[in-house]
Amino acid sequence: MSQFDDFWEKRRQGYGMNLYRNKRKGWLGGVCAGLGEHLNIEPWILRLIAVGALLMFTSLAIFGYLAACVLLAKRPKKLKVKPQTEYDETAHQDRPRSMFRYPETPSERLRTARERLDDVLNRVETMERYVTSKRYNLDREFSKIQD
Repeated sequence: MSQFDDFWEKRRQGYGMNLYRNKRKGWLGGVCAGLGEHLNIEPWILRLIAVGALLMFTSLAIFGYLAACVLLAKRPKKLKVKPQTEYDETAHQDRPRSMFRYPETPSERLRTARERLDDVLNRVETMERYVTSKRYNLDREFSKIQD
């Protein structure tokens, strides 16, 4: 197998990085949509950058786009790619990883943990006040009557 054949095989495999043109979501060649999927950003941002490059560097932008059309293979229809995820502390769930989202600094995470612990402590104190109050005994007696 020659190097040329090896290159085309890597191209068909998305260079091992899920790097394809996406013709289904794309406009012209699907380059911006494919790069958007790879970088986990919206394709319109890349389209805006491409138009800006076209206005500033016309011939370079055209050659670059055509080169990307040749170098990137069309996305296979049955390709199932699991997106990379990270845990979102504020939403308490996993979300797709984005290059524009940065993790919180350790000091911010510590501050968030302290706020949560303070909230839990306040709730426990409220429960303790209720359980040790006369109101709790009265409510318990009423619940016995209703049963």
